[in-house]
Amino acid sequence: MIIPHQELSPDALHALVEEFVTRSGTDYGNCETPLREKVQQVVQQLEKGEAVIVYDTTLETCNITTAAQARAYTHSD
Repeated sequence: MIIPHQELSPDALHALVEEFVTRSGTDYGNCETPLREKVQQVVQQLEKGEAVIVYDTTLETCNITTAAQARAYTHSD
């Protein structure tokens, strides 16, 4: 189930995105990107429709994925 990001409070959205970007615990690349900037990038992707929030009713978990991946997943069911 896709949850529109606009339905979350700003605090809930920020907490969800922050948890998402810190899951791996490491940053790869030549320079480390600050957490604030990573969160901002994901929020922008959500606003542009490039990323979506997906709620798994079976596992009762939320994840953020690309819109294309979410469409592919929902069409395969």
